[in-house]
Amino acid sequence: MSALNDTPVDTLSFEAARDELVRVVSELEQGAPTLEQSLALWERGEALAARCEEWLLGAKRRLDAARSAASDSSGASDSSGDES
Repeated sequence: MSALNDTPVDTLSFEAARDELVRVVSELEQGAPTLEQSLALWERGEALAARCEEWLLGAKRRLDAARSAASDSSGASDSSGDES
């Protein structure tokens, strides 16, 4: 069962989690030799998917904050008048 690794999921980057998730899904589609191995793959895949979602939600929050800061700063410069 090559798709499972011992790296804690919460330490993986988005790319590493995504790549491992692709391998886990592929191995599940091929059929693991035992039910126990299938369950282990499924559990690892669920954890990897949750990790990817954490990264994506974090990125969305950062983008939202950056957009908010950009709109706040553009609004502040518009109301401050001529800065010459």
